[in-house]
Amino acid sequence: MKDMLKLGVSTAVAVAFLGAAGVASAEDSLTIVSWGGAYTNSQVKAYHEPYSEKTGTKIFNEDKSANALAGIRAQVEAGNVTWNVVDMLQADAQRACDEGLIMEVPHDEWLAPGPNGEPASKDFIDGTLGDCFIPQILYATMFAYNTDAFPDGGPKTVADIWDLEKYPGTRSLQKIPQKNLEWALIADGVPADEVYEVLATKEGQDRAFKKLDEIKDSVIWWSEGAQPPQMLADKEAVIATAYNGRVFNAQVNEDQPFKIMWDHQMFEVDGWVVPVGNEDKINLIKDYLYFATDTQRLADQAKYISYGPARKSSAPLVGKHEATGVDMKPHMPTSPENLKTAVRFDTTFWADYGDALEERFNAWLAQ
Repeated sequence: MKDMLKLGVSTAVAVAFLGAAGVASAEDSLTIVSWGGAYTNSQVKAYHEPYSEKTGTKIFNEDKSANALAGIRAQVEAGNVTWNVVDMLQADAQRACDEGLIMEVPHDEWLAPGPNGEPASKDFIDGTLGDCFIPQILYATMFAYNTDAFPDGGPKTVADIWDLEKYPGTRSLQKIPQKNLEWALIADGVPADEVYEVLATKEGQDRAFKKLDEIKDSVIWWSEGAQPPQMLADKEAVIATAYNGRVFNAQVNEDQPFKIMWDHQMFEVDGWVVPVGNEDKINLIKDYLYFATDTQRLADQAKYISYGPARKSSAPLVGKHEATGVDMKPHMPTSPENLKTAVRFDTTFWADYGDALEERFNAWLAQ
């Protein structure tokens, strides 16, 4: 994901940060893969720069997380692993773990305990840790719209997104089946707590694709997180699905007239994995992860982007936006008001059904 940001991070092959300890040797460097733009910038400020200053380790950024699973798979199969730490979605991490592409993580050995001394496994939000996965942030994919397009008020529910008469204009949706199929069923009247049960059946899948057919001609597709805010700003689309942090950035840093519709936000976890083949750097990797996922560092990231920290002990430390002084708590997907109708993205479902539904979705797009 590449943002056009004043504070953007270079999307060149690598950007190095040299710490106060001086120039590190080639062995004292890490290649960290993430999403780019505002998100990578938040990691640079909260994790990379402080770690480099403390240790002298060079950190090279690659904005390749949009294709993390395929990239790790290709490197491991070729026996040429160049990525040391990779920011990855939880569902994809589970698939990579099942395939033996990433290392298993003994959480209480690798990660810092909570401030009260309790082990890390007790401090991370329930259900976020994986066998090979270290959670970092909780974020939402939800609908946002340009308020200029709707002077009488924009959509309020997922069903409104399908109302092309009341809310005319182009929609921009992510070019994947995940979340789009769930929202299609919700728009078609399926209760949120039954969505995955229905989607596990052929009848439910047929129903979801039939519902998507209703708006297909009014959809343009995005594949990188920087695209939907840009499409909304350019009025190429009037409504778009987007990551909440990207929309927050456009609202606060770029003064865009956007509004987030929190109805049935899809709540998800993002975090770190370590590809197999990194045995020669494992001590440095473990040291970085211990530092970057402690209570204070996860709270610090929330100064720069509106994603909720994955540690319970970090939440009370979330304060104001570094650049503007905006109170970050109401902008978190985890705030009580924003969680009212939230749907927890089911990573297990997508680990089981992802390949088949992705194949069907791509065939549907080509029709």
